[in-house]
Amino acid sequence: MNTHEKLNYVEFGARDLAATKAFFSQAFGWTFIDYGPDYTAFDNEGLDGGIYRSELCSRSEQGSALLIFYSDNLLATQTKVEQAGGDLIRPIFDFPGGCRFHFTEPSGNEFAVWSEDRGAG
Repeated sequence: MNTHEKLNYVEFGARDLAATKAFFSQAFGWTFIDYGPDYTAFDNEGLDGGIYRSELCSRSEQGSALLIFYSDNLLATQTKVEQAGGDLIRPIFDFPGGCRFHFTEPSGNEFAVWSEDRGAG
């Protein structure tokens, strides 16, 4: 449902759309709808969005917004991210209210995953 003046959609670029789609499919179970060779969309993932072909990538160190996933089991999600080809760029660290890690997907975009605790099961 669309809500007036609430975040509704996010877009980010990817150098390799096929590799980025494969990563999110494997790590998080996303499905995509392609709109030509240079754009794909996803929905029902907490926030709907799209990925467009771009040689640039989003990194927080460059001032980009950081999209953050939630996990009930941070360690299990980290394992899935790494097995799907994500690169861990900031290992699990604590912050007030929980802990998180940062990773990049195959096109170099940075994301994070947080949880109330590290999770062991």
